[in-house]
Amino acid sequence: MITDQRLSASGSLPSLGLLVERANHLVQTIAAPSLVQLVLRLALAVPFWRSGILKWGGFLKLNDTAVTLFSDEFMLHLPGGPYHFPAPTVMAFLSGCGEIMFPVLLVLGLGTRFAGLGLLFMTLIVELTVPDGWPIHITWAAMALAIMAYGPGRVSFDHLIGRMFSPER
Repeated sequence: MITDQRLSASGSLPSLGLLVERANHLVQTIAAPSLVQLVLRLALAVPFWRSGILKWGGFLKLNDTAVTLFSDEFMLHLPGGPYHFPAPTVMAFLSGCGEIMFPVLLVLGLGTRFAGLGLLFMTLIVELTVPDGWPIHITWAAMALAIMAYGPGRVSFDHLIGRMFSPER
């Protein structure tokens, strides 16, 4: 806490520098790194989870819509293309698994950097499939990269596991 009570030239108000310092301290307190890391994990998990649950008709059973999307609707926009997805049933299954597994790992903060890498790769595939969606895709990529770079934060199983097996313990 800042205890400096300097007065301005008029003798009644705190100096502008002190006000800026207090405002910065308040912002830093609100945006604590562990809170930011948790919010990043949750924010990236939500859109993928929501997409993933729509692909399943039961335990490890894709619904017909998911397979149809990868067979008939989704195309890879690569040079010389667009091209149909290879092995559309396999691609739909892998996509559905990733869209469920990686968000769960992110929410738990377990294998967090790996889950961030998985969702970064999925974001790349989504961008190749829906190139006009780049404004949201670049946001997902930025969140995945931040998670990969800075890790899960203190509110995570990764942090707990790290502390349990730390040699300093």
